[in-house]
Amino acid sequence: MNLDAAKTLLLMIDVQNDFCPGGALAVNDGDAVVQPLNMLSRAFYEKGARIAATQDWHTEGHISFASSHNKNPGDIIDTPLVKGQVLWPCHCVQGTKGAEFHSGLDLRPVSIINRKGYHKDIDSYSSFFENDRKTSTGLEGWLRCLGIETVIIGGIATDYCVFYSAMDSKSLGFKTIVASDAIRAVGFPAGSAENAVAAMKEKEIEFHTSAELLDSLK
Repeated sequence: MNLDAAKTLLLMIDVQNDFCPGGALAVNDGDAVVQPLNMLSRAFYEKGARIAATQDWHTEGHISFASSHNKNPGDIIDTPLVKGQVLWPCHCVQGTKGAEFHSGLDLRPVSIINRKGYHKDIDSYSSFFENDRKTSTGLEGWLRCLGIETVIIGGIATDYCVFYSAMDSKSLGFKTIVASDAIRAVGFPAGSAENAVAAMKEKEIEFHTSAELLDSLK
């Protein structure tokens, strides 16, 4: 595998305090993605690749919060725009410490921060589309303007925002690669991580370690 840095994007997904240990929606070992992502982003930047980061950016009382419906985290409801919305603890509220990027994440190579989930009445797992599966976040247009052909994805969480972003990236025609040592999963419901990885591989999304990706840069 050879990657043309000028046509490659590293997409770092939701490496935020609320998804890391001690956060409101902590993912097991979520902060373990920081070191490989930093290594990749610095190396890719030096070679001329683009780096982007996404940030969950919810309003108070967001429709995805269990507390907004007097229900429990993990419950599933239908909303006016989305069927089967999983309800989560209140997390990544705009302007809060939990919504901030993990302090160890090096943002200096980042060209753009793509905030998502900021509309109160709809969630956004994918970096490309909101959960109605048709409202664009604008990321695709930015990538097209830059001539990006390959999207490398890492971050949190394997079975939600990484999964939906990778699947959409592939469907939009980008060569899509997941950095296998730079992702961590929620694991809810049981088997979700394994199912997500299997579905991505079935769609011919590639999985490579950060070391392999570094070796492939030209």
